[in-house]
Amino acid sequence: MPARLVFVAYTFTTFRPFAKTVAISVLSAAKFFGQSSGWSMSHLYMQKLLYIAHMCHLGQNERQPLLEGHFEAWDYGPVHPVLYHKAKIFGADPVRNIFRSSPEVGEGLEKDTLEVVLKGLEGCSGAKLVAITHSEEGAWAKHYTPGARGVIIPDEDIIEEFHYFYELEAQS
Repeated sequence: MPARLVFVAYTFTTFRPFAKTVAISVLSAAKFFGQSSGWSMSHLYMQKLLYIAHMCHLGQNERQPLLEGHFEAWDYGPVHPVLYHKAKIFGADPVRNIFRSSPEVGEGLEKDTLEVVLKGLEGCSGAKLVAITHSEEGAWAKHYTPGARGVIIPDEDIIEEFHYFYELEAQS
């Protein structure tokens, strides 16, 4: 399962005990993913990668969030509403550079997290990312109500999801 690869890769390449991190703008993180993909990434794919990156960062960095704001439990999985409202105009097409006014992600643990998740899930289909983020053991499933929006997925539940996958990987 690609999610397991990310957790393993993340654990051994970016864990820095007691490193202080600063949450970054979801639009800056989306800009990083867009640039890295040559602006070929769909909005759905971007949302999934950002959720997984946020989960890994929370789980490995003393509960310090990667992204400002929060994720919500929507029909298509975890959604960051700030990014949704900015990128919804693209529908299923690749998101173009609408992030010009968003600052670049600087060097540091936050950028490391984004790079590791992007590399760890390289080539993973959108359907596979949906399967990962829709896991019955995951935070999204705990809070999802069909058709509802505005239901926040607490970071504590996202951390539990990380630890579930991390422990699952350790057992295999």
